[in-house]
Amino acid sequence: MLPVIALVGRPNVGKSTLFNRLTKSRDALVANYAGLTRDRKYGEAEVDGHKLLLVDTGGISGGEEGIDAAMAQQSMQAIEEADIVLFLVDSRDGLTPADQMIAERLRTRSKPTLLVANKVDGVNPDIALAPFYELGIGELFPTTATHGRGVRSLMQRVVEDLPEPAVEEEAEEATGIKIAIVGRPNVGKSTLVNRLLGEDRVVVYDQPGTTRDSVYINYERDEKPYTLIDTAGIRRRKNIKETVEKFSIVKTLQAVEDANVVVLVVDAGEGLVDQDMHLMGSVIQAGRALVVALNKWDGLEADHRDYVKAELERRLRFVEFADVHFISALHGTGVGHLYESIEAAYQSATDKLSTNHLTRILQWAVSEHQPPLVHGHRIKLRYAHAGGQNPPVIVIHGNQTEQVPAHYVRYLEKTFRKALDLHGTPVKIEFRTGSNPYAGNKNKLTDRQKAKKRRLMKFVKKKK
Repeated sequence: MLPVIALVGRPNVGKSTLFNRLTKSRDALVANYAGLTRDRKYGEAEVDGHKLLLVDTGGISGGEEGIDAAMAQQSMQAIEEADIVLFLVDSRDGLTPADQMIAERLRTRSKPTLLVANKVDGVNPDIALAPFYELGIGELFPTTATHGRGVRSLMQRVVEDLPEPAVEEEAEEATGIKIAIVGRPNVGKSTLVNRLLGEDRVVVYDQPGTTRDSVYINYERDEKPYTLIDTAGIRRRKNIKETVEKFSIVKTLQAVEDANVVVLVVDAGEGLVDQDMHLMGSVIQAGRALVVALNKWDGLEADHRDYVKAELERRLRFVEFADVHFISALHGTGVGHLYESIEAAYQSATDKLSTNHLTRILQWAVSEHQPPLVHGHRIKLRYAHAGGQNPPVIVIHGNQTEQVPAHYVRYLEKTFRKALDLHGTPVKIEFRTGSNPYAGNKNKLTDRQKAKKRRLMKFVKKKK
């Protein structure tokens, strides 16, 4: 499971700025305005090969009323979810009563905490940081999140302090392909789980949010082992009111990371909505194989079916590798065919790829469509080899690879997927630039070359 890192602190101390820098995104709104973040934001970060789940929270000041009180409660709940807490303070404002109140709350939680003094640019660190030592709440790290100053050393310490990965009992007993069933609340995930199992193993109730945690279920079908992961639904954040449902979002994102294949369940009557697209993006970002199941298909009129299919074709172009199934979990229509796509996606995601085969595909792709020129020189891609599975990672070596444009990366992804006959899984392309063995070496001239150079310089001076 992904370790959870919570960013907490007063309003406008730079939590969202640090969140965006670590996740390499602009998902969290940032402005010089206190209280801009009203709810928790989740994102993935990677530090030295370690994947982390970051939680950006609203500020806590101690005097909240109304919506701000609910926001503060959500921030405190993020502490309960976290494995490590990053407590941010503003080094320019100095120590405030709100900082002391938050520190007191953190002490009662007994969570591993690192104190982050942000905005140290333009101030004397020795003077600015001195008041915060009296909080006595862990090691102090000076940073400037806007410029990245001190962030690297902070995150290296976070990685060092991460607890040993705790494998849940259900995950330890996983016996086959791990299939995560995800989707918005009340789209029929638990009903689909029961249909796949052939028995009522999960509580089914016609009310959104019945499932509160991820449930691992081992079973066999045609003498093949599988593990189903039924997850709690994800809805729009403004509709999330119960603390326990907030917690389920972390479990869902962790289940996606733990799965081999993700089945995204969509309500066919509503079609693809923004929350489905966001969840699909999280699955692709995690690199998991994907199968899309449009549930409640049998209850639609013919005209509505045509409309839904047209919308799918338009909106799913960025995941055109994923198989789409039209099913009825309640009646079992089309459910059996899901296994065909699950098996194909898992096989594609975990296939062993030979260096020789990948290099031949790369050479063919380059011959058909050469990389562009950069500063008058053609980008050279020399050979490729496998770098990982689930998702398949293809590492390409060459010169100036850091200049390969995004459109050419997409071309390579499609070429490799087609040549390798991959279904249901994204392909990740990584580049490595070979070092120049002559870089930094000064050319030593012989006596004869030096004499020739002197004669040439004299000739040039005479011409002038």
